[in-house]
Amino acid sequence: MVYSTDPDFKYETLRDEEPATLAPAQQDLRVWLDRRHRGGKVATLVRGFVGRDDDLQALARMLKTRCGVGGAAKEGEIIIQGDHRDRVVDMLTRSGYRCKKAGS
Repeated sequence: MVYSTDPDFKYETLRDEEPATLAPAQQDLRVWLDRRHRGGKVATLVRGFVGRDDDLQALARMLKTRCGVGGAAKEGEIIIQGDHRDRVVDMLTRSGYRCKKAGS
């Protein structure tokens, strides 16, 4: 809507609501190693997170800090630079998440 002459008009936008964040014990995370689209460098991927983007960012920040590396979190996936799969699985299980190693 660009313009309305109706004085009682209320502009409403359609918003995709983020799903509620599941408790760590209900999350089912998979930890992968990936080399695709990274110039041959290895990255650790954490997939399967269900919840708000803010909670995903907080979990990614914790993992990046404890591994001492960079990374990103977007579209329900956490990317950690380097091969830290064993360390990430250990940290997630200690934090109460259900997670498994997956892929190669």
